[in-house]
Amino acid sequence: MSQSFSLVDTLAVADLQTYLSRAARVEEGSVRLIAGSGVLAVYTAILYPRGLLDETPTVLGLRTFATGADVTFDVVVPIRSLLDRVARVRESAEAAEESDGAPLEIRLPLEVSTVTWAGISPPRGGWRAVGETTSELLRSLAQAGVAEVAEAVPTGTGEQLVQRVRAEVWGRPIEGLEYVPTGAAFAADSLGFLGDDTPVTIHETGTWTRLTTRRGHTLVRRTSWSLRR
Repeated sequence: MSQSFSLVDTLAVADLQTYLSRAARVEEGSVRLIAGSGVLAVYTAILYPRGLLDETPTVLGLRTFATGADVTFDVVVPIRSLLDRVARVRESAEAAEESDGAPLEIRLPLEVSTVTWAGISPPRGGWRAVGETTSELLRSLAQAGVAEVAEAVPTGTGEQLVQRVRAEVWGRPIEGLEYVPTGAAFAADSLGFLGDDTPVTIHETGTWTRLTTRRGHTLVRRTSWSLRR
């Protein structure tokens, strides 16, 4: 397995750094990297259940990047460790005034093996378009949800109660959007996928729903309440 990957230029490295930084502010855990056929898929977990009775939906972010070399791997690494390496590569490239056309190599951190959400793999194909929504609607739902969680969870509240409140708020279905929980709006907004004039298309395959903009993808694994047709 390759111990590193390269991105095509400094702009791509900066883009990856921004994406990982946004994800780390929500869930400072791990990131899953899948490389192959000249593409790097970067999955981040925004919401996921922490136990058998936790009804929080699984909501992942996904950005893809062209790689400077055709490498193949599927690894889960600490997001902060990867962020540090990406930042160092960017700083070195900018200090050396390297051209944007020069691929930049980033070494992989040591893997982690105890990340439950990383064992859930969204399908790569078979998606079908089922509708669309607006960035404005999703952003307003995300902001309302953040305010509701903050109001319901005072400072110093135990982790179990916090998780229960988050599960209730972010697991709530969005009216008029079948199989899309409010947590998908939270993820798309937190990761910077929503733009003022960016349409959001909705796709489905199997038990997964995907919200896509030109900035990235939000993936939702349906929970038991949404499997009934």
